[in-house]
Amino acid sequence: MMKKNLIIIMIDGGRLDSALSSLFFNKLKSRSVFFSQSITYGPHTIAAMHAIFSGCYGNRTGTNSYWSTYKFRKSRFKTITEYLHDSDYHTECDLLNKLIVPRQGFDEFQIHDELKDDLVLRHSKLVRKMTDLSKEKNFFLYLHYSKIHTTIMNQVLKPYTNYSKDYFEKRKENEKRYDKLFKDAETYLNSILQEITQCGLDKNSLILVMSDHGISVGEKFGERAYGAFCYDYTIRTFTYFISSDFSPIHLTQQVRTIDLMPTILDYLEIPLDGNYNQIDGISLLPMIKGKEQPEEIAYSETGNPLEKDRPPKEPNTKSVRTSKWKLILNQYNDSRELYNLEIDPNEEKNLFGMGEKIESFLWEKLQKLDKASN
Repeated sequence: MMKKNLIIIMIDGGRLDSALSSLFFNKLKSRSVFFSQSITYGPHTIAAMHAIFSGCYGNRTGTNSYWSTYKFRKSRFKTITEYLHDSDYHTECDLLNKLIVPRQGFDEFQIHDELKDDLVLRHSKLVRKMTDLSKEKNFFLYLHYSKIHTTIMNQVLKPYTNYSKDYFEKRKENEKRYDKLFKDAETYLNSILQEITQCGLDKNSLILVMSDHGISVGEKFGERAYGAFCYDYTIRTFTYFISSDFSPIHLTQQVRTIDLMPTILDYLEIPLDGNYNQIDGISLLPMIKGKEQPEEIAYSETGNPLEKDRPPKEPNTKSVRTSKWKLILNQYNDSRELYNLEIDPNEEKNLFGMGEKIESFLWEKLQKLDKASN
């Protein structure tokens, strides 16, 4: 019997709060295993996706910034694409540029024109292509929806800086822009999922719908879009697993996006390769099946560009998070922030230095994870 196929649909820049308030995404939740506290390693695409594909934090794999795609330590860390390719899967992707995910292991590595291509048509054709191919072998298809990113790049990142007061003063306009972009993403996703169902691939595939990071609409001065801070509006993402083997469930426990790769491998019964370094992520399959699992600390980091027009080559903003607390270290000025996420989900009251018992525990965890490297 053939194993299940794998389809990953990534909504670049998808905000969790938009998904939670969306009628379409709530219908999707009703037939999914939905994780509403998935924490990304990097609040920007390159670091986030390399961590997802490797199941490891970027300070271990080498890809920890906008500039470090080619520093990925491919001889030490095996990607999900390589695992599936070695298991005789056909592996194919469609991306907005060649830097997004590790290239190794892909049979076909396609790049779309984010300004011109109709992604509904383009990705629907790829789904139909996989339908024909699946008659002979399994496949892994990765589809990257880039239209939110493209508009934010052209209408926010290019005309404004992280300190443009006129951007932050137009909060309602920013929200309206993003709401329109998210509606377009819903239309795209609905079309692709319908195509998958019409082709019958929903019966023999594991489908993962996810976001890599969120996008600011002006919550915090100093970050007009993403990649400058480690606040929840960018590092808390959404994850929906769809499979005929899974019963719908909403799981609110914190997980990490580095856990997605080992979860998929576990589900497909593909063992980890002992010839490579140990991964950071853990399988969430026991949780999906109803078993309790301890919550893991989530580590995130990014490079705040401050007054410069480009992010630094190494991260200078780092955080550790539980479902209740978050500690942030801003290395560029050695400042620290502590938030009680249960009573202050918008992270407005910094409690660092106020004697909270959790402070020393999280500080120790942050130092340990920050130093983790190979």
